Amino acid sequence: MQDLGNAINESLSESERIAEAIGEIKGAGYDVFLVLEATIGFNKRDEREDSEGSEAAKEPKELTSVGKVRFTSQDQRFLKALRITVEEEA
Repeated sequence: MQDLGNAINESLSESERIAEAIGEIKGAGYDVFLVLEATIGFNKRDEREDSEGSEAAKEPKELTSVGKVRFTSQDQRFLKALRITVEEEA
């Protein structure tokens, strides 16, 4: 799982297209914050289910999300403009 996370991070850091887009935004006088969250689920395949071609074998049994999302005031304004409400944790 760590290798997958590192591979995703490397591909984003080495992307010329992303670097160009960030450069344009910075050139327009803005600071750029890029935060991505990925939920990756996987489960061990049951050999018997694989041979039967079961749909259940193709879907993960459990997905786990790690981390918290922190919204800036700018994020909150943007979401509010889209009429999206976010429940805050107590």
